[in-house]
Amino acid sequence: MPQLVLLAAIGAGAYAGYRWLKRTAVQMQADLKAAEVRVSERTGAARAKDLGSLEYDPASGQYRPSQGAPSQEGPNR
Repeated sequence: MPQLVLLAAIGAGAYAGYRWLKRTAVQMQADLKAAEVRVSERTGAARAKDLGSLEYDPASGQYRPSQGAPSQEGPNR
């Protein structure tokens, strides 16, 4: 009979630990999501802007925005 009481106590402890872990994981997930929202709001101004079409400059070896009017075509066209 003492073995059964010990087994019940171990089971209750394991169940309580599971519930605590689950609650902690949900709270951490909510905190992470809130932090991601704050970071995305803070860095909203740093988003990439469309430079239009690019042309290669052989003198510098870099691509630069073309000097003409910006292209109205999207990136997948």
